[in-house]
Amino acid sequence: MKRFYMMLIILVTCFGCDQVSKHVAKSTLENAPSLSYLGDTFRLKYAENSGAFLSLGSSLSDTARLWLFEILSGCLLAALLFYILYSRELDRNHTFALSLIFAGGSSNLFDRLVNDGKVIDFMNMGIGGLRTGIFNWADVVIMVGMGLIVLLNFSTSKKHDGNDTGDKVEESSLDS
Repeated sequence: MKRFYMMLIILVTCFGCDQVSKHVAKSTLENAPSLSYLGDTFRLKYAENSGAFLSLGSSLSDTARLWLFEILSGCLLAALLFYILYSRELDRNHTFALSLIFAGGSSNLFDRLVNDGKVIDFMNMGIGGLRTGIFNWADVVIMVGMGLIVLLNFSTSKKHDGNDTGDKVEESSLDS
């Protein structure tokens, strides 16, 4: 039950922040020039993305985008939710990270469902000509969740590597 409440709090918080930020971006940036901050390191510019990350797939047909970005994404998010709620293998940290991915993905899916298959993006970072694509808060949440999964799995594999070495030392000392 604790897992459900943690996931629900993350979902409501991240989904709410993302949708509010997209509403503010649409109402203030849609027909305005981009805004630049910190010596043009951070820009706010309204964009509607019909593709995935960095507009990948935006040139696909409407039908293909519907199946990929709405139906398939929805099924994958449903599977992820089921895994988060019912997996006996997940610890609290992995539950937190996967819940971030679920929350960000759900908010972007909601965007597609209410915005004719498009996601509202409005943030861009970079230095000079080296810039990120335009993204939104849900994308940040997804990337943080993915980064945490990588870090958690890396630290887990380091612990297992240390234990494996220790076990071999003990076994060899028992054989002597």
